[in-house]
Amino acid sequence: MRYPLQAAALGLALGFSMAPALAQGDAKRGEYLARAGGCLGCHTEAREGATPYAGGRALNTPFGTFYGPNITPHQQAGIGRWSEADFTRAMRHGRRPDGANYFPAFPYPSFTGISDSDLRDLWAFLRTLPASSRASQEHELGFFFRWRFLVTVWKWFFFTPGPFVNAPGVSDIVNRGAYLVQALGHCGECHTPRNFLGGPKKSRYLAGGKTPEGTTVANLTPTGLKKWGDKELQDFLVLGTTPDGDFPEETMAEVINNTTSQLTPQDLAALIAYLRSLPPLPD
Repeated sequence: MRYPLQAAALGLALGFSMAPALAQGDAKRGEYLARAGGCLGCHTEAREGATPYAGGRALNTPFGTFYGPNITPHQQAGIGRWSEADFTRAMRHGRRPDGANYFPAFPYPSFTGISDSDLRDLWAFLRTLPASSRASQEHELGFFFRWRFLVTVWKWFFFTPGPFVNAPGVSDIVNRGAYLVQALGHCGECHTPRNFLGGPKKSRYLAGGKTPEGTTVANLTPTGLKKWGDKELQDFLVLGTTPDGDFPEETMAEVINNTTSQLTPQDLAALIAYLRSLPPLPD
């Protein structure tokens, strides 16, 4: 009986010793996920020669101007002092390491759906970035909108934490596309209109609307895409050209350059399949 017991003990010891290694994320895959998630656009200043992921990008909203923070591993200016648990808490629950709420300009209402394994890979990639000492800018918000504790009330109405769950009775390709659009790509953050509290109008999911600057945001349901074939839509998301030879406005052009054109052919096909499966909503 001694040998089986010794073997079991050895197996347990090996299992415990290998657990940290097995939990390590794949930084290379995390780099792809960061592209699919559009992290570069929000966390890089909008000027030539800006340091990637060092923060400074302005986001204008009816509540004020938000600035994307530095997410490089710098110990003071970035997230170098964070643990992986801090990162997961931020993405899944919209909370800072000190427990305070993040403002939902940080799209954690979508990112909460990212799977545990993808979060681990994203974290591994962020740890490989060159550390930048560029300090994150303070948001410029209206007086009442600066109070983070009020975001708790907002969350009661508009935020449901938890990873994405595949829809039953739907093909794997459509579920993959749903994950890319709803969680990782957070397309609804821009393409779904919002109410006066900044909450998304769920009945108008991906039906488009207007930006705070008055720019039209496209309807991504089959109503808005009915004149486009799959090849035309693919060309737009990869090359940035419309069927009539036009080009997208600056914001979408950046999304195409940094995100959709970087998707694998399989993920691009899944994204299109999911958009085709949505209920058509009027403009």
